[in-house]
Amino acid sequence: MVSLSTLDYTLIILFFTVTLSIGIYVSKKSGKNTSEFFLSGRTMPWWLLGVSMVATTFSTDTPNLVTDIVRTNGVSGNWVWWAFLITGLLTVFVYAKLWRKSNVNTDIEFYEFRYGGKPATFLRKFRAIYLGVIFNVITMSAVTLAAIKIGGIMLGLEPWQTVISAGLVTVVFSALGGFKGVVYTDFVLFFVAMGGAIGAAYYLVNLPEVGGIEAMMSNEHVAGKLSILPDFSDKQALITLLIIPLAVQWWSSWYPGAEPGGGGYIAQRMLAAKDENHAIGATFFFNIMHYALRPWPWILVALASLVVFPDLASIQEAFPNIANDKLGHDLAYSAMLTKLPSGLLGLVLASLIAAYMSTISTQLNWGSSYIVYDFYKQQINPDASEKRLVAVGRISTVILMVFSAILALLLQNALQLFEVLLVFGAGTGLIFILRWFWWRINAWSEITAMFASGIISILLKLTPVGAYLFNSETGIFQDYLEYPFVVLVTTIIWLIATYITQPESKDVLQSFYKKIQPGGPGWTKVLNDAKAENITLVDSGEGWSVPSGILAMLLGCVLIYSCMFATGYWIYGDYNYAMALTVVTAISGVLLTKVWKKIKATIL
Repeated sequence: MVSLSTLDYTLIILFFTVTLSIGIYVSKKSGKNTSEFFLSGRTMPWWLLGVSMVATTFSTDTPNLVTDIVRTNGVSGNWVWWAFLITGLLTVFVYAKLWRKSNVNTDIEFYEFRYGGKPATFLRKFRAIYLGVIFNVITMSAVTLAAIKIGGIMLGLEPWQTVISAGLVTVVFSALGGFKGVVYTDFVLFFVAMGGAIGAAYYLVNLPEVGGIEAMMSNEHVAGKLSILPDFSDKQALITLLIIPLAVQWWSSWYPGAEPGGGGYIAQRMLAAKDENHAIGATFFFNIMHYALRPWPWILVALASLVVFPDLASIQEAFPNIANDKLGHDLAYSAMLTKLPSGLLGLVLASLIAAYMSTISTQLNWGSSYIVYDFYKQQINPDASEKRLVAVGRISTVILMVFSAILALLLQNALQLFEVLLVFGAGTGLIFILRWFWWRINAWSEITAMFASGIISILLKLTPVGAYLFNSETGIFQDYLEYPFVVLVTTIIWLIATYITQPESKDVLQSFYKKIQPGGPGWTKVLNDAKAENITLVDSGEGWSVPSGILAMLLGCVLIYSCMFATGYWIYGDYNYAMALTVVTAISGVLLTKVWKKIKATIL
């Protein structure tokens, strides 16, 4: 526990005041109708939405998660989420414009636009509760758990005290300000959060007991954790940390904020953009910041923590009041923050509060949009007035906050939850990629994949069958094959379901194509059928933009991964690698600019 000075308290109070003021200021306009409350009237510029995306994913649990990963598997362990860059850039250069063209209010509304009949109606309603409530509450509880741990270590707060104090302000400005309040506050929260993270990293690496960057890197507890790539001689580490994420995970799994083909709160921001180009610009800016630059302050603190707290016993010794069920490597981040001086401590605490509020406010607004548009309006009150729908949105915001707070009190660590969510969505991602470009995907494909993935994951995680199959000593498979196994079985099941069920009707498919203009060989049958009936579906003679989009995605991956590696090597002092990768970053940036001009021209 640390003692806060008057300066620390002043910074925190000032931050809370600014945040609440923004929510109150925009509350009147946000409450006019649901379009304003959930999408800010679709008038948002790319830079504001991009910053909002970055701020949203800068949650309180992210530094804890990264710290847990680095302390357990080294810096290379972060490939478990770095691999999602491929998903992110596919969204940028292929799917962002498609989402903006759809003009739906939520990505769940897409189901009754792409599919038809009762299966589509069921899918929309079920996913509204499944994602908007269940998955959303689980995600928010992980963020709140991180806040509980930070409050416990740094301020000596009981879990319930942290939940109430942190959650109250967040739920108030989220319910009042709606999406516009969330995005405007995100802009402030981003700079506070980044300033706090960078300041903390610089100070903590230079602590006397750490000794600076060179001394830290040569420390016996740190030296083996520095590599950005896994040890290629360690087969299990190579497969689990690099091969599976890059070869399978990015396209096969559904995960909040990294959905293949876009979705969730990322889709919400694309739908709120002024136009398709602003949607693309926002998502590209987000991916650069999210992967290339932002992780390094957290990684540095995690590495420094290995010097100060080399194991769990040292953390427990330093903080004996922490309950055993909350003890984990993720605690090392907040444990290091207790060593910050007055002023910087207040800034970092404000930055952590900012990270918490940004993520929770987004999740609340996004989740309540599902409840309002895709459940309440569809199932309960189709004739509800705009005023009533906004009221339901505000009430559901409060309810979601309460549920997530209760669950957070029962959880132990963020990495545990990340792994569960990852496996739960395994095998469903390919559908989200293909449904835009293959006419044969239908509502039953998604329904089957969703239930198959969930049931298989539960069987493997929570039953003796899974424990036996994936026990490295007695089982049939190695531990690291669990995820690919779920992907394979789920994919086979939904493909079978796709072919044994009826395709969507011609009217549904033709209507979808006419509005979205997805193009590609996957729609050849639909186009030929329409041509035979003298129906024109193609608006212009322009070529298919997806090949250029995929090329841009590959160049973007080279650009951002090179930038990420270069940043790391500059920090490590390995200037030869750093310089070479900086040159690669510049070249790929020039090439990407040329391809981008071509893509931009096709959508103007």
